[in-house]
Amino acid sequence: MAVVDLIMPKLGESIMEATILKWHKQPGDPVKMDETILEIATDKVDSEVPSTAEGVIEAILFNVNDVVPIGTPIARIRTGAAESAAPAAAPVTAPAATVAETAPAAVAQVETSTAARPVVNGTANRFYSPLVLNIAAGEGVSMSELENIPGSGNEGRVTKKDILAYVEGRKSGKTPAVAPSTVTETRPVAAQPASKADVISTPATTSTPAASYGGNVEIIEMDRMRKLIADHMVRSKHTSPHVTSFTEADVTNMVLWRDRVKKDFEKREGEKLTFTPLFVEAIVRCLKKYPLLNCSLDGNNIIIKKDINIGMATALPSGNLIVPVIKNADQLNLVGLSKQVNGLANSARNNKLKPDDTQGGTFTLTNVGTFGSLMGTPIINQPQVAILAVGAIKKRPVVIETEQGDSIAIRHMMYLSMSYDHRIVDGALGATFLNAVAKELEQFDPARTV
Repeated sequence: MAVVDLIMPKLGESIMEATILKWHKQPGDPVKMDETILEIATDKVDSEVPSTAEGVIEAILFNVNDVVPIGTPIARIRTGAAESAAPAAAPVTAPAATVAETAPAAVAQVETSTAARPVVNGTANRFYSPLVLNIAAGEGVSMSELENIPGSGNEGRVTKKDILAYVEGRKSGKTPAVAPSTVTETRPVAAQPASKADVISTPATTSTPAASYGGNVEIIEMDRMRKLIADHMVRSKHTSPHVTSFTEADVTNMVLWRDRVKKDFEKREGEKLTFTPLFVEAIVRCLKKYPLLNCSLDGNNIIIKKDINIGMATALPSGNLIVPVIKNADQLNLVGLSKQVNGLANSARNNKLKPDDTQGGTFTLTNVGTFGSLMGTPIINQPQVAILAVGAIKKRPVVIETEQGDSIAIRHMMYLSMSYDHRIVDGALGATFLNAVAKELEQFDPARTV
């Protein structure tokens, strides 16, 4: 007979926390190995968490909508047949008074475990992510200030939300001067059942007056994914100095070729032939010529990615966006790309994406023309350095230059735009790459066989 902790799994190298969406099991329920116990959501994708043991759910340690750090016990499973008749344990939902009493113990536990950890950066025993340090450096926040900002992350770490809130408060004059930190002695605490108070320290909150809105209005709170998207967009603009270049491409040959072969392609391969895999092909060929567009920035180091993983922004029925990733796109032919594009798009729309499906992107393509836009100024998908947008394909009269002279013809034209991180990609390189992609599309072979 033993009690096994179910741990919040790590769903990606950049994922540090997850939100509990739904519990499929309750205390006292039997559970089998690999049976789904709960659903969770990260800033990338929703996922199911299976049981790591067979037995009976003894306790649920967090409630729906709780945000839990990776590696934290979220439930307990009692193994052994004799335990199946054990009374159901109630979820850990301590009243306010209980939380207040356990908070000092939780702080002591966090401080003790942190003291045993080697210092990674800073002058105190706190870890700061590269993002937090970059924001602090860009906003002139000294290390002494940083070390005294209350952290709401795991083990009291300062998150990007904490540092941005501090910076915003400082600019508006609402943030008081941070007092110098004092070293306090911590004593070991006796082992006790885990609760939310033992794991997450609640950040101090300041009460703000309720906003008043004039006129006839309707107030709608953002859903979870929209909040995450908003946070990512602000972070990207704060991190990367965006520059956007524009060009246009005559894609008549590509359009006519697709119209001619798409029915046979679908009949033979069982997949619809969209323009997206054709765009991906052109981007991949150009990334091989200009590898600096397929990289990321880590401090002063440029990390050039040898794998070419193309993210494709996909609209969800809810109106939100998600970016599944075509892994090793340079190793796939048109059939393989079509299967990947259609499979990921369908999984995204049906909420069937796996955590790995949104990880590891090195360059992103977004089709703003899907909804009729001629062009757009996309925001970089961090930590990448560029994102390319393709607009709607429209017939327009165009001047055609020939050896016999100029003429005007009706052609299928498309605008392309690319936003890139000016810390790494200069205007010359950005414009050269974008025009190279346009030329690849214009030089499409109309006699191509699939």
